[in-house]
Amino acid sequence: MTEYEAIIGLETHIQLNTTTKIFCSCKADSWFDPPNTNICPVCTGLPGALPTLNKAVVEKAVLLAKAMHANLLPLSYFARKNYFYPDLPKGYQISQYDKPIAVGGFLDMPMNPANGQSYIRHITIDNMHLEEDAGKTRNEPGRRLIDFNRCGVPLIEMVTGPDLRSADEAAQYLIRLRQLLRWLGISEADMEKAHLRCDANVSIRPKGASHLNPKTEIKNVNSIDAVKEAIGKEIERQTNEMEAGHKIETWTLEWDEDAGVLRKMRSKETEADYRYFREPDLLAIRMTDEWRNAILEGFPELPLERRARFIEDYGLPEYDAEILTGERSLSDYFETTVKTYKGDPKRVSNWIMNDILRMVNEAGKPAYELKLTPAFLAEIIQLVDSGTINTSTGKNLLGKVETSGRAPSKIVEEEGLAKVSDDSAIREVCAKIMAASPNETASYKAGKVTLIGWFVGQVMKEMRGKADPQIARKIMEEMLSQ
Repeated sequence: MTEYEAIIGLETHIQLNTTTKIFCSCKADSWFDPPNTNICPVCTGLPGALPTLNKAVVEKAVLLAKAMHANLLPLSYFARKNYFYPDLPKGYQISQYDKPIAVGGFLDMPMNPANGQSYIRHITIDNMHLEEDAGKTRNEPGRRLIDFNRCGVPLIEMVTGPDLRSADEAAQYLIRLRQLLRWLGISEADMEKAHLRCDANVSIRPKGASHLNPKTEIKNVNSIDAVKEAIGKEIERQTNEMEAGHKIETWTLEWDEDAGVLRKMRSKETEADYRYFREPDLLAIRMTDEWRNAILEGFPELPLERRARFIEDYGLPEYDAEILTGERSLSDYFETTVKTYKGDPKRVSNWIMNDILRMVNEAGKPAYELKLTPAFLAEIIQLVDSGTINTSTGKNLLGKVETSGRAPSKIVEEEGLAKVSDDSAIREVCAKIMAASPNETASYKAGKVTLIGWFVGQVMKEMRGKADPQIARKIMEEMLSQ
């Protein structure tokens, strides 16, 4: 039986988070707006209306091109992509063709499959170009509804080479791309709101072969999980077709989310079908060195680079580094805390991953908006390290600081939260606990020594967590043995 391998390329459409649309002053994000309320003569293609390029769209594209190691073209042009569809009011889409904003580029993507054999997948980028979005349609029994609100929303279309080899790799690429877009602050990259859309081109060939076979294109996938499932099913279908001796047809397929199946939409179009020609109403984009350098001033360290540095410089495990670089504000929060704390970075990582992440998720806001600043977190860890408070009190202090915005040391002082290490005070409480628990005391003395944890817990509860647990355990063991 022939062993086949998948050849996958992805076309992603990235909605840029500009305030206005690409060629007019209508609001760019109309997700919550009623249909056809966020439109104007320009984005609906009324006669005589002329487009004007939104400068911010170009600037965000430059950031992505830099992040993807792509080559910015000094001159790029818009073109008309002609096709007729109900949600395209002009009868053409303003896009880019032979001279896009950037060409080339790559993403080196770390992969950690289930078998544990890590590797780097090198994903090339063919090109990235700017374009306007079309509207959207919704089919209902006996009629089709059209909403033009999305017409003119700014997009970057980015096309990879045929470099992905599995549905898992395709999903991981989208995860990394989403992370990068949010890191740069150029897109919300929410697939459920169509901020990030993906078409997948899939073919198979005998493993080790160098030629490319006919491919199919999968459309209408609205989540990363759906992309993974749809590609997996198409690989399976093509494999069965090849095994049966059938030819693979170059179809465009639609993913049915509810049924979990692929359906044929139409034969795949070719570039000739679109009759591209230069857009006469827009000037070329002239990317000067001065403009590019101004856009890229302060360009951030990218997530995969920071991930590698956290492992190298701070000695973090790969798992910690992956979590801490998943989102830029959390990554900055961690590093600022480490520099303030000046202790073991792993200790800071533990506090953030066990406690701060929970607080961020519960609050529904990024880490930099917490009242519990990196300086306050470093102070709490130092209070625990020095023995001023115990770990339990430190954990409770996180919430107190977040609620009040007050300094941890001030709260400790005002509420008397400092750890009690005085033997006489702890002995008094231990005696009280033993007197109130004759059955447990008898069981311990009879040999059930595991009850020591219960006794120490009662001491900590009685002293509101302020007792030194090690001293409390030592004293309790001594008194129970008498």
